[in-house]
Amino acid sequence: MTLAVPESPDMEDIESFRLRARDWLKRNMPPAPDPALEIPDEERWARARKLQGALYEGGFAGLCYPREYGGQGLSLQYQKVFTEESLPYEMPIVFNIPTLSICLPTILELGTEQQKKQHINDVLCGREVLVEFLSEPHSGSDLAGVLTRAERDGEKWVINGSKIWTSHAYVGDVAMCLARTDWDAPKHRGLTMFLVPVRSPGITIRRIRQVNGKSEFCEEFFDNVVLGPEAVLGEVNGGWAVATRRFYYSRSAWGRGNPYISGDHELSQAQSKGIDYGGYQSLAALAREVQGPSARAPDAVVDTYVNQTVRDLMARRVIEGVESGAMPPEAASMVRLFHAQIDWLSVDARLEVAGSHAVTGPNPENSGIGSVGETFLIRQATSLGGGTTEMARNGISERVLGMPRDVASDLNISFKEARKIFTENRKRK
Repeated sequence: MTLAVPESPDMEDIESFRLRARDWLKRNMPPAPDPALEIPDEERWARARKLQGALYEGGFAGLCYPREYGGQGLSLQYQKVFTEESLPYEMPIVFNIPTLSICLPTILELGTEQQKKQHINDVLCGREVLVEFLSEPHSGSDLAGVLTRAERDGEKWVINGSKIWTSHAYVGDVAMCLARTDWDAPKHRGLTMFLVPVRSPGITIRRIRQVNGKSEFCEEFFDNVVLGPEAVLGEVNGGWAVATRRFYYSRSAWGRGNPYISGDHELSQAQSKGIDYGGYQSLAALAREVQGPSARAPDAVVDTYVNQTVRDLMARRVIEGVESGAMPPEAASMVRLFHAQIDWLSVDARLEVAGSHAVTGPNPENSGIGSVGETFLIRQATSLGGGTTEMARNGISERVLGMPRDVASDLNISFKEARKIFTENRKRK
């Protein structure tokens, strides 16, 4: 199913829209903050909610979401123009992933009319942040192997279990939660996706301290969490179909091919002297600020520019191919895989160019160069988030190239039986 927004005869022409957006941004949005400025997490999210609300009031929130749900009903071209004009300004970037670009499109495509009207509007005006309760401690990348269970109690559902590696669960309002509802069905066929209020009685959230000192990841524990039937997203025992569409939006989000992302994290930071993350502009700025760059600095800047250009072109080609039906949805894994690879190269190049300044910074004011070392500590994150690169390669080989699938002995037996076999095999070892 395509969610591309068709052009309409009464749609504002693109240059008029650009000028209107430019004028509104200048009058209503604060300038982009220095990326070296440490903003406490709670304050950052409070500011993001306020900024998202301002976009909504100004008519610039959810440009590609349908008008009937609070969006503007415009095409991707308009979103790209708005993003270009927004680069010098502070934007609610934290709303992009997963709220605007992954969770909300999944609700738009598969949710009930009531779910669409409630959640899309609440997100676009800044009242609601969506997160994902997906990964579990024991299953790694095997999302279909979840053990968190949801059991019927009359019309209600009761959830017990645990999740882990949830980004920003502590500020979330509603979570997409995958749970097992039929243990007698094969593992992919007994799952249901729920929309869970994060502050429901019975949910405990613990933040995980990472090697870089930050703690945006969380683990969650569910102790008899009660939900009504309206919490089901999609069909009961049809949760894998929902998860599959969620995968597609996740992969397209990382490659700049997703029409629901507003603002640009990499370019906005580079524009405001950013050295903290990403693009070739900020890498060039880093080389200038260090004042004594390595001999590889010019090549590193060029390599980063070429790779990011290829990524953007690939993302556009793949997403257009998927939307037109020329490519299977799994082709979005190519965008996700390439994004991870060039992110590794970019982080490595920045570390090499910064040298010892990657840890200390070149001056007392520390313009942000010192955070290059911190970024290196979480270099592998892009090879794990949204499914590992190994899983992406498997998906590409099997579902895009048509290569034989790996043998899986648990595909056509009940999940209960599969768990029994797994447990017995572990005991033998």
